[in-house]
Amino acid sequence: MKLAAQTYTVREFTKTQEGISRSLARLKEIGYNAVQISGLGKYDPVWLKGELDKLGLEACATHTPFADIVGDTDRVIAEHKLLGIPYVGIGLYEMYTLSECDEFCKKVAPAADKIAESGLKLLYHNHAHEFIKENGERLIERLLHNLSPEQLGLLVDLYWVQRAGYQPEKFLFENASRIPVVHFKDMRAVADYDVTPQYMEIFEGNMDYDSIYGACLQCGVEWAAIEQDFCDGDPFDSLKKSFDNMKHHGMFLK
Repeated sequence: MKLAAQTYTVREFTKTQEGISRSLARLKEIGYNAVQISGLGKYDPVWLKGELDKLGLEACATHTPFADIVGDTDRVIAEHKLLGIPYVGIGLYEMYTLSECDEFCKKVAPAADKIAESGLKLLYHNHAHEFIKENGERLIERLLHNLSPEQLGLLVDLYWVQRAGYQPEKFLFENASRIPVVHFKDMRAVADYDVTPQYMEIFEGNMDYDSIYGACLQCGVEWAAIEQDFCDGDPFDSLKKSFDNMKHHGMFLK
């Protein structure tokens, strides 16, 4: 399993091409050799390919707007191939009922088929709402029933799995064949669980990342992208703390 930095973490610094260039260089300096592309401002894909190559950075996946995936599929495929990115990620889709899940599946299926035929793979990035139960069935279960493994894989955000009340390791083992990429971020304990979700650096919160890391290895996960939606201070410092903590725990040493 290889390590990447999720650029969404530093999105406030990547609103221009100059900012993207500086941010990628800072991530490389921390020690990350790969990134997930998400939350960037406007950029020229050819230029971005040059920046990644110059820094020796690999791009493992994206978060791509759903409207682009279903409405401009050929361009999305071409850009991913140019950048050498194998996984097209759906970053957020709001569904709260089984009927809304069914509607999503119908909308995305033609694009999913085209992406699969191109040799790329469409991935769905979860939050907590996909674990809503209706008549005993979770939305995530309906999603995976409606779309084949060839059509749709998972970019599993382990924080949100736990936030939804589901055990991350259990979810990994149940869906191992669909999960090439995961998001690592940690969770802070708070007195009031109705407040905004609390994000922390890896091993600074209360998620069991020693066990989660082992489960990822057993399940054959290819990539772990470190993401922190909101940071108490400088997000680059947070990404460095996560990086250093994981190395201290013997992770990603190769």
